[in-house]
Amino acid sequence: MPTRPSQVDPSRLEAWARHRKAVGHRIRTLRIEQGLTQEALALESGVTRNVLIQVEHGRRGLLYERLFDIAYVLGVEAGELLSPEQ
Repeated sequence: MPTRPSQVDPSRLEAWARHRKAVGHRIRTLRIEQGLTQEALALESGVTRNVLIQVEHGRRGLLYERLFDIAYVLGVEAGELLSPEQ
C-alpha cells in the first residue's frame, strides 16, 4: 500500500510510465545497434529474458543494480540509459 501521496498521484504515475518506456527504448536501441539478442543481453547481464522484454516495452522498471549490469554489458555508462537518445 502506498505511503506517500506521490505514489498514487495520477500525473506522477504517468511520468514514471514515460520514464520506463524511455529507458526500455534506449536499452533496446543499444542492444540492436550492437547486434545482441534479448537472450544474449539477458544472460550476460543476469536478468531473465522475460524481465528484459518487459523492460524494453516499458512495462517494468529495473533494480538499480540491474541497470548498471545492463549498461556494463552494453558498454555504456548507466546514466546513458537514463538520458534521451542523442
